[in-house]
Amino acid sequence: MFTGLVEEVGTVESVKKGPKSATITIKAKKILEDIRPGDSVATNGVCLTVTSFTSNSLKVDVMAETMRRSNLDNLSSGSKVNLERALKLGDRLGGHIVSGHIDGTGTLKDFRQEDNAVWVSITAPPDILKYIINKGSIAVDGISLTVAYVDNECFKVSIIPFTGDETTLLQKNIGDKVNLEVDMIGKYVEKLLSFEKDSPSKSNIDVNFLSKHGFL
Repeated sequence: MFTGLVEEVGTVESVKKGPKSATITIKAKKILEDIRPGDSVATNGVCLTVTSFTSNSLKVDVMAETMRRSNLDNLSSGSKVNLERALKLGDRLGGHIVSGHIDGTGTLKDFRQEDNAVWVSITAPPDILKYIINKGSIAVDGISLTVAYVDNECFKVSIIPFTGDETTLLQKNIGDKVNLEVDMIGKYVEKLLSFEKDSPSKSNIDVNFLSKHGFL
């Protein structure tokens, strides 16, 4: 689990692609302080497993399914990525609960400066937008952000200077893809409601039935 509070911006050193997968080497500094093989690292919001590391870089494997569903397929040498180590018990939860299992991608539509902040508009498909609510939380490339506007085509977030300086979002261009992970609570509620609707007829066994047949 993660918080969506990016710890540092890493630089892709190399991308070795297979037919559908990839092995990515990323230069980093802060997150290497206490990392081990097998640890989870959110890379642009995608939970990846560290397979090896050196004093200044780490290596991760990316499976075909992850390449299809994320923007990691667009990475190349020199690309910047948001990095966050997995949450430890006892850490402050300053962002929101992020699983690192993204729901898909959105597309950067517009940047607009307003005083000290930048409004970022992101288009997304309907199957993602339905979970996004005004003033709710969303992870964009692994960054925990508050939704400030949403309609049937896009949503908007407002980026303060600190977030802009410490992440990659404002370095991107209109038309770039970003990884999106919606708040998981909405998905669980939807599943429970659909399960109730689609489940077989309820049992006829109740308190009256038990009493009638001498069990009570």
